[in-house]
Amino acid sequence: MRGALTSRRETEILIAMKKPKWWQEGVRFECQGSGKCCVSHNGYGFVWLTKEDRLRMAAHLGLTPGLFTKTYCDKKNDVWKLKDGPTTACPFLRDRKCGVYEARPTQCRTWPFWPEVMEARRWNQDVASFCPGVGKGRVWTREEIEATLGAQVESESGYGS
Repeated sequence: MRGALTSRRETEILIAMKKPKWWQEGVRFECQGSGKCCVSHNGYGFVWLTKEDRLRMAAHLGLTPGLFTKTYCDKKNDVWKLKDGPTTACPFLRDRKCGVYEARPTQCRTWPFWPEVMEARRWNQDVASFCPGVGKGRVWTREEIEATLGAQVESESGYGS
């Protein structure tokens, strides 16, 4: 019986993979500056950083990369992250506003199109239910969303450098 269940499950996965993505027609989104994404539903986690993120942020702040990293970064399990701020995972977040918006990390610039929330149920639970930018502004095309997802996945390999 186990073989039949495994085969059925494999079939379900293959069928699901062939279904069109729910974002095929695009998604209307424009940041409203609420800062809700920065506090993860009123809690906070980590802001992961690639080497490029650290270089970009250092230049934005007029610091050397070494000084920026020493001042604002920690390593957790061999992966760079921002040091915690006083009440958030980001020392640059003040009154729900980003102090380095133009140079913000990849993790922040790719919100809300993160791989872990791009399944319809998760999107509705974890993004649309609390982010005021969903349904506003321009429509992001399927190609733009997939490029943003690709950038996020590609950057994950650079978090330890």
